[in-house]
Amino acid sequence: MKVRFLALFLLIISISALAQDNDQQDSLQFYELEEVILTATRSEKKSSSIPMPIETISRERIRKSGFRRLNELLQEQTGITETIDESGFRGIQMQGVSSQYIKVLIDGLPIVGRSSGNLDLSRLAIGNIRKIEIVKGPSSSLYGSDALGGVINIITEKPKKEKLNGDVNASFGTFNKAETNISFNQKKENIGYTFFVNALSSSGYDLNDELEGNTVDPYQNITLGNRLHFDISKRLKAKVKSRLYYQNIDINGNSEEWDANIITKVDHKWSESINTIYEMYYTSYQANQKVFDEVGNTLFDSNFDQQLYQPEIRTIWDIKEDQEIITGIGGRFQSLDRNLFKSSVNFNSQYVFSQYSVSPIEQLNIIVGARFDQHSEYESQLSPKISAGYHLTDDLMVKTSVGSGFKAPDFRQLYLDFTNSAVGYTVVGKRVESEVIDRLQENDQILSLIIDEDDLGEPLKAESSVGYNAGLKFDKKRYTIDLNFFRNDFSNLIDTRILARKNNGQNIFGYINRDEVYTQGIEVDANYQLNDNVDVSGGYQLLYAKDDNKKEAVERGEVFYRDPETLETKKIEQSEYFGLPNRSRHLANFKIYYKWIAKNAYVNLRINYRSKYALFDTNGNGLIDVYDDSFVNGFSTLNLSIGKTFLDDYELQLVGENILNNEQTGLLNLPGIRVTARLQYNF
Repeated sequence: MKVRFLALFLLIISISALAQDNDQQDSLQFYELEEVILTATRSEKKSSSIPMPIETISRERIRKSGFRRLNELLQEQTGITETIDESGFRGIQMQGVSSQYIKVLIDGLPIVGRSSGNLDLSRLAIGNIRKIEIVKGPSSSLYGSDALGGVINIITEKPKKEKLNGDVNASFGTFNKAETNISFNQKKENIGYTFFVNALSSSGYDLNDELEGNTVDPYQNITLGNRLHFDISKRLKAKVKSRLYYQNIDINGNSEEWDANIITKVDHKWSESINTIYEMYYTSYQANQKVFDEVGNTLFDSNFDQQLYQPEIRTIWDIKEDQEIITGIGGRFQSLDRNLFKSSVNFNSQYVFSQYSVSPIEQLNIIVGARFDQHSEYESQLSPKISAGYHLTDDLMVKTSVGSGFKAPDFRQLYLDFTNSAVGYTVVGKRVESEVIDRLQENDQILSLIIDEDDLGEPLKAESSVGYNAGLKFDKKRYTIDLNFFRNDFSNLIDTRILARKNNGQNIFGYINRDEVYTQGIEVDANYQLNDNVDVSGGYQLLYAKDDNKKEAVERGEVFYRDPETLETKKIEQSEYFGLPNRSRHLANFKIYYKWIAKNAYVNLRINYRSKYALFDTNGNGLIDVYDDSFVNGFSTLNLSIGKTFLDDYELQLVGENILNNEQTGLLNLPGIRVTARLQYNF
């Protein structure tokens, strides 16, 4: 390790000696939003004209936070929190909507490799990110499946200047967490390029000595990214971009992850008003894990290989200054090879979308759009959306949007064929239910069928949602207030059910469309720039997330609770029904940023609060009520970053995470206080 950091130090000194006449760093205000938003409409628009809930995290905010992974950064944003399910898979929750219904993009293109529907965002380094755009509410009218709850788009750096510019940094912290980051870009005449490499390693940690194994095992990973830009002519541009991620986890066996993607893109400007974009995108995710016991017996063996190929053509037509049409057509061709499936499976879909935005009067902006998806495995889906924003004054805008979203049944819900060898239960996908039941009956393993044989293999429907957002945005130079009321109604949510009982006393589980749930609440974000040195901001979310069917059962007086001490049975009241698991009623954040201009230094303090939440039902009545004992108490985390620039181009940063030392919070398992020191050279 010492040799590694000595080599990096020498590299920094060498670059410093070679570099001359370095430009000063961008001096944008810390909380200043990027003026142009891309994700919400798939075309560049000023943020003041977007009539839907959006949030932008600028490069300056990312750098000043001290975080290096996407999951760390997102959980400090209003209405977003990181969750972990019972299987240990991480994801993020937004407006109470779980991660399997939130689409994550890099430069507008989807990331694959979900585990039980969750996408582990800790595998995404943010050292080369220009900004992050977050769109809340259903976005399937532009992005198709998985965008029921919203979209998070990671926009990477692109070449800007003729002179080579970038940064090199190294950090070291708690749990021997070491990171090296190199990023640079350059544009000369008609050619531009960017290069990025990130290496991260940790010795892991263990929060519970009584349990076997580590809470987090030691790991090493590396991320490589690059892009090439070619200005073929004034009207024709092309680019090629790629990314590769590899991780190895030190366990008693083998655990590896590979995540790769490549895109080729041609931008053809037919005229001043018409522009066509041609995209060819390929991405793959592989995860292989094999675990042995102390004598060499295999305890766990898993192979996962998912691939996606997505071509798309879209045209943007600026009819007039106040009118625009976007139309696109494309396809998605997916495959998954997994040892829990009988064979490799494939999904194919084709889609077409269109969006029209117009300002009939100066104060009013209306956006109407829809997308039609035709899929090989489920019924076709039409996803419309309409948004409108009206400026009451130059500083105050009323905005509202209504849209629908959908999520296709995934490979697991259709083709899984898994039996737990230790316990003996079986889980099967909808498409292979009949085949698996017949096989087990032939082997005399089934005691009884719970459902009618004619119901086996009945097609699953796509999960769907309708989302409503309405709010106000007040923006007046030094202070902004953004208020949003939201509601998301979900139907046909896919749940598990018992298909049959086995002779060993265990069950065979399958999947079915059943649940209807909703999330609703209020979000408010406020920012005030006291002076040129101090920014103060805060955010709050009030959330109610419940199951409609269970709520109605409580209203009918059909849900009971039995006191374990008195053995008295009583009806559950509506006020005692808490809601969906892993949802907190209150989320809040408070941030202070102080820039010491005279000393070229800054202090960035952030406090995040999450109120109590429950993990699962413990009293057997099928819902979470106030009498369950799986509640996790509310907690706060305090993060602090301090930075100082010296010799013009060097920056030293100290980062403290979880300074309040919350060690155990349900499944999150926060590892106490963590401290990181980082040295960066900018050129």
